[in-house]
Amino acid sequence: MEVINWQWLLIIGSSLILFLLSPFAKTTDAFFKAVHKRKAPNTFVLMGSLIISWIFAKSITNAANLGLDFGIVGGVAYAGYYLSFAVAGLIIYKMRIVGGFKSIHEFLTSKFGRGAMALFSTLISIRLFNEVWSNTIVIGSYFGDIGSSNYYWAIIVFTILTLAYAIKGGLSSSIFTDVIQMVLFSVLLIVILWNIFSVEDFTIKDVTTSGTWTFELGLNLFFAAIIQSFSYPFHDPVLTDRAFISSPKVTRKSFLLASVLGAFCIILFSIIGVYAQNQGMQGQAAVEVGKAFGVVILLVINFIMITSAASTLDSTFSSFSKLISVDLGFSKSLSFGRLSMAAIAVLGTLPVFLNAEILSATTISGTMVIGLTPVFLFWNSNVPKVSFYLSVIAGLIFGFVLIFDIFPEVLIFTKGKYASLFWVNVWGILTCNILYFIPKWIKR
Repeated sequence: MEVINWQWLLIIGSSLILFLLSPFAKTTDAFFKAVHKRKAPNTFVLMGSLIISWIFAKSITNAANLGLDFGIVGGVAYAGYYLSFAVAGLIIYKMRIVGGFKSIHEFLTSKFGRGAMALFSTLISIRLFNEVWSNTIVIGSYFGDIGSSNYYWAIIVFTILTLAYAIKGGLSSSIFTDVIQMVLFSVLLIVILWNIFSVEDFTIKDVTTSGTWTFELGLNLFFAAIIQSFSYPFHDPVLTDRAFISSPKVTRKSFLLASVLGAFCIILFSIIGVYAQNQGMQGQAAVEVGKAFGVVILLVINFIMITSAASTLDSTFSSFSKLISVDLGFSKSLSFGRLSMAAIAVLGTLPVFLNAEILSATTISGTMVIGLTPVFLFWNSNVPKVSFYLSVIAGLIFGFVLIFDIFPEVLIFTKGKYASLFWVNVWGILTCNILYFIPKWIKR
């Protein structure tokens, strides 16, 4: 049997199994809040769901490629984004315990008004829209070249099959399948690393000495990720929705554990790229390593991509459904929730035909929302409503400055790739914090 036939079998077979195993949501609590038999997810279920829903197909592709470019430093740099879990877990814990808030939208509406909530909802809608195409194009790339019929058919079939089980159970399906997908991811990753370290001329020492700890070779991205981690998690409803479904203490513990273990998983996956660098490979690290080890490992890597992409995609569908139905209050009916899932699946697939860049879905959106940093970091501070708009709009402006590459070089003090990303975020976060508090100082 040809490789591509095995790949089709993996996509269709795994999706059908998940569809059959997924719970059928009969109530709005089950569909939107993942309540099962009147119980919310426990610490380890929630932790596993958080990790696998954030180990996107695009993120592990980026981790492997950064390992190829910068050695293990690249993997550590990308893992910096997983500080987001700890930040969100601790802040939302306080928001729930001290403020009594039941959602991010409730907090924003009560503190800054419906206009602020509407602007925030627009930002996270764009985020969810990006999540669909940026993950499915990774799957397509394993079936054929961009623009080929196999590439497009793989994306379409994968999206439809994932949508099917997401529609069946909503957030309940998403979290239930996340546990299965997390176990699969762990086993498959161990298989890949076992084969890599079985190669005689590749050792752990090669991994630890593979990178240089300089700004030019990875640290620009690392510090940009750390800066963005104070705002990045709050524009991702896949993460924040899970912060309100279990008790505050269970949530805090799950988020802190996910921060450490999620970062560890990303660093381990970047070793694939480190191996590719060691062997002088070029191109997409995960694909090239898979080809080098033969059909079985290529299929294992392909399956790990399917697993991670599916977990993110079903979470995206359920989060968008909750956003439209519950947070924005259009309709809390199950039929409307399921219909909104289908809508984001169709809309989010359109950019597939426009050849969008994968990494930009993460780094650019991360810069655009740095204005959320003071909003959540100082959530309990008494500031006027205009503070929200000044900070968030300033963040958006810095995001566009990065997109159009018009940031003054005189304000960039390091060299190498991601230097502009790092310094736009440094100056951006300083500006946003100052603008956030200026109305309060003037009022005094």
